[in-house]
Amino acid sequence: MSSSDIFIGETIGTAVLILLGGGVCAAVTLKRSKARDAGWLAITFGWGFAVLTAAYLAGGVSGAHLNPAVTLGLAIKGGTAWGDVPLYLGSQLFGAMIGAVLVYAVYYGQFHAHLNDPEIVGTKSTHEGMVDQTAAPKAGPVLGIFSTGPEIRNGVQNVVTEVIATVVLVLAILTQGLNNEGNGLGVLGALVTALVVVGIGLSLGGPTGYAINPVRDLGPRIVHAVLPLPNKGGSDWGYAWVPIVGPLIGGALAGGLYNLAFA
Repeated sequence: MSSSDIFIGETIGTAVLILLGGGVCAAVTLKRSKARDAGWLAITFGWGFAVLTAAYLAGGVSGAHLNPAVTLGLAIKGGTAWGDVPLYLGSQLFGAMIGAVLVYAVYYGQFHAHLNDPEIVGTKSTHEGMVDQTAAPKAGPVLGIFSTGPEIRNGVQNVVTEVIATVVLVLAILTQGLNNEGNGLGVLGALVTALVVVGIGLSLGGPTGYAINPVRDLGPRIVHAVLPLPNKGGSDWGYAWVPIVGPLIGGALAGGLYNLAFA
């Protein structure tokens, strides 16, 4: 597997993952969207289909890791060369940022309608008639489209939740569906993993929104911070370490557990 294969596959695959996953969050959240208020089931199945689509697209090119936690688990297992890990991670982050920008492009009108609605952003205004940004909460009104956030903010609990959910994901990937080279998901593995992601969302996603993927959270959070969205509020960088650290610990634990119990 060449460096160009890894870069192209992981960039395109992760971009599609975030486009479809972030897209369902936008569809459910934003005013003037036909799917508004469709609920948690729509989000969990939307993310599952996003994983399925992205894995099929990238599986034959890069192995469809699409997630630093998966890459780390595969490297510990021995299926991915450690020298390839930085390229995988950089490509995944780049793809995640592209995907988040594409979500903004698709829902451009809805974002602006949502963020200019007084019911959403409040009525406190400056002398220019705009909402006072100094009063914006840590997590802005559309941040949940881009990144995850906890229902109860407790660093230890939030990290533990992400660790456990990621162990389930990565261990499921390591124990089934690997291609013949051991570098990533095969055809059946992509379908099974998509269903695992749906299961994680339904069963374990309630406390934190189940990032289970550092770039799924970090890449879109960066895009949220730089996009010219009116009244967007904060990007909640104080929480951003949780969906990075938790999934990476979970991926490493899954790799170690696989070597102990299944190798």
